[in-house]
Amino acid sequence: MNLVLKTLFVSLLLLVLVAPALAGEVSLSAAASLKEVINELCERFVRSHPGVRITRNYGGSGQLAKQIESGAPADIFIPANVEWMEYLKGRKLVQAGSIGTFGYNTLVFAGTPGKASKLQDLLKLERIAIGSPRSVPAGEYAMQAMKKAGLDRQLQKKLVMAKDVRECLMYAERGEVDGAFVYRTDALQAKKARILFTVPAESYPRVVYPMALSAAGAKNSDAVALLAYLRGSDAGSVLTRYGFAAR
Repeated sequence: MNLVLKTLFVSLLLLVLVAPALAGEVSLSAAASLKEVINELCERFVRSHPGVRITRNYGGSGQLAKQIESGAPADIFIPANVEWMEYLKGRKLVQAGSIGTFGYNTLVFAGTPGKASKLQDLLKLERIAIGSPRSVPAGEYAMQAMKKAGLDRQLQKKLVMAKDVRECLMYAERGEVDGAFVYRTDALQAKKARILFTVPAESYPRVVYPMALSAAGAKNSDAVALLAYLRGSDAGSVLTRYGFAAR
């Protein structure tokens, strides 16, 4: 009986040791505004790489970068601006040679139709949702646009801070604010809120989504393969369908 138990134990131990080699795992951290497009692209990738499991983490770009800096697992990082990529690059937490552009977006103001049609109309509103500028690129872009229009001080007390663009959109959808600064692709996902106006492109930097392998991801062959797929034409067509400007 002891021999049988020992044999069973050894067999189970071998299964545990072999299991990780049978199925790869990739951790991906991406800006909240990319949720739908990344989900679809990951599902497409897994269909042609059935042994791979992709763990996805969405949030504000700054929040994600800080998580990675603190040791959170992430093989691929896709923020909504170049600054947070540079932040991790400066700390040698991403592989510099793997940095490229995933896609582009546009900043808009979304809410209940009739509330506003241009930046100056925001002065008539009571509550405006914006991603926290310290960690959410969309919020930083919005603040730059308001400052360039000379409205930042006048609108300061009207701003409702959110953890990311999706929370901004949620506030607008629920009617908890008069409108929200979000990306065009977020607004296209809305059920109630509508795009009231597009923020003038010259009033803020172009919305760029850089992507790169982390230091750990560079050693993960499945992560390297996924990044290559995200750079390909298939990913470009999916990006376009969701309203992003492909690179």
